[in-house]
Amino acid sequence: MSETGAQAFYAARDFLLDHREDYETAYRDFRWPELGEFNWALDHFDAVAADPERGARRALWIVESAGAEASWTFAELSARSNRVANWLRAQGVSRGDRIILMLGNQIELWETLLAAMKLGAVVIPATTLLNAADLRDRVDRGHAKHVIVGGGNAEKFDDVAGDYTRIAVGNPPSGWLDYSDAYFAADTFAPDGVTKASDTLLLYFTSGTTAKPKLVEHSHVSYPVGHLSTMYWIGLEPGDVHLNISSPGWAKHAWSNVFAPWIAEACVLVMNYARFDAESVLGVLDRCGVDSFCAPPTVWRMLIQADLSGLKNPPRKVVGAGEPLNPEVIEQVEKAWGVRIRDGFGQTETSVQIANPPGQPIKAGSMGRPAPGFVVELIDPATGEKAEEGEICLDLSQRPAGLMVGYRDDPERNAEAMAGGYYHTGDVGARDEDGYITYVGRADDVFKASDYRISPFELESVLIEHPAVAEAAVVPSPDPVRLAVPKAYIVLAAGYEPNEETARSILEFARDNLAPYKRIRRLEFFELPKTISGKIRRVELRGREDGLRSDGGATPVSPKGEYTL
Repeated sequence: MSETGAQAFYAARDFLLDHREDYETAYRDFRWPELGEFNWALDHFDAVAADPERGARRALWIVESAGAEASWTFAELSARSNRVANWLRAQGVSRGDRIILMLGNQIELWETLLAAMKLGAVVIPATTLLNAADLRDRVDRGHAKHVIVGGGNAEKFDDVAGDYTRIAVGNPPSGWLDYSDAYFAADTFAPDGVTKASDTLLLYFTSGTTAKPKLVEHSHVSYPVGHLSTMYWIGLEPGDVHLNISSPGWAKHAWSNVFAPWIAEACVLVMNYARFDAESVLGVLDRCGVDSFCAPPTVWRMLIQADLSGLKNPPRKVVGAGEPLNPEVIEQVEKAWGVRIRDGFGQTETSVQIANPPGQPIKAGSMGRPAPGFVVELIDPATGEKAEEGEICLDLSQRPAGLMVGYRDDPERNAEAMAGGYYHTGDVGARDEDGYITYVGRADDVFKASDYRISPFELESVLIEHPAVAEAAVVPSPDPVRLAVPKAYIVLAAGYEPNEETARSILEFARDNLAPYKRIRRLEFFELPKTISGKIRRVELRGREDGLRSDGGATPVSPKGEYTL
């Protein structure tokens, strides 16, 4: 990358840092850097590491569930990743090769990601929860030439055919290379050529709530540079300690455990636990002096079950992403910590598109306004025209750096996603007079009841306020008169019984807090089906409802276990 290109990247970053609480200026004047050649690991991370003062800062801090911990500076991680890059090259990893990376929250994960980037290899992140069938799909569709996995998961590849290099981290089985040999390689690295900004860096298999996982392609710009918007949303600054609750293999892990904090030269703090425990999280927040904290709604909902008020020094910056946060959660955290969770919206396909950055007024229930560098339009699906409520789309005439290259090897899906000069997110939002956008729901989740459009998220946000409700999913239930009525599938909080008394209490609460046309008419206590990444599969629940009422709801008798209003 040329000096001019490096200067452009840092100019864009520093502009956002300088205006982190001045949204109007940041949105109006921010411009994505134009880069012909770019390798974030070599040109940014190693540049930070080479500076005596910046390189001595802690870059990664891992806290184990039993209390042990370890940390590494930017300079240490740069040298370690150089060793890994040199060793991988000796094992045959070359520019453009695809690597399945399936590791937990361990130092080798970050070393390998940086090393692969330096080599110009392509990383296919994979969660350790995958089974052999999932891995066959990733090896086949991802055209993987190498796999790097924890020794304990190596056996999952026993039935995964293919001509690929097998590398194990810890206890390598027979026939597998031992990752620890990498530490004997040289700690200086020389690339074999330039990395074009448009070269492929990441291939993500999305979790998919309705269909087979898509293969999302990101370049050496779309995530490493695109996450300038994510850094801005979170409000990260050099030297911050940032804790993000996310599992490796998913895009959010790359968002907030790699790119956004390291762009800002902040420290990535990771809790490595086998089972989530709210008290442990609160203990780490206090003991490690966390400045910035990000967690998905599922984690926030579990945290508010604990005593948040016990924190001596709550984090100053708190954000939520993955799915919209319910107002009840936001209010409880603000009451306990004196800070407001700032929602943000993005996808595996993008960096943060819409968000509430620091220092800006927050409207209850709103995801905020478009992030700097993103031109967001709401498009009416029926007319294709701009509207105040419609599908959230990105204007491709002003294409943001933080947008994927496309869906790899899927021209039909690309044509659909990029139709009409817009990238279509598949999510519906509503924009108010101040430009704030409120999430309505997935386009295929929103439904009509008595000719009224119903947003499941809006109803679920009310249900979650009831003390008995831990999680809720609302779907249309066929009805002969109204076409459909809202039905709630409920997961109960600890201490509540799935009986008529509890159901009646929840239904009456919903009746008292929702407009008549939005009222929950049916309720069932049910374990919610979820994707491997934890998102609710409402499509399964809709299918279940259709199956229960194959006559269109004409049968007046409710199915066993269902309660009605």
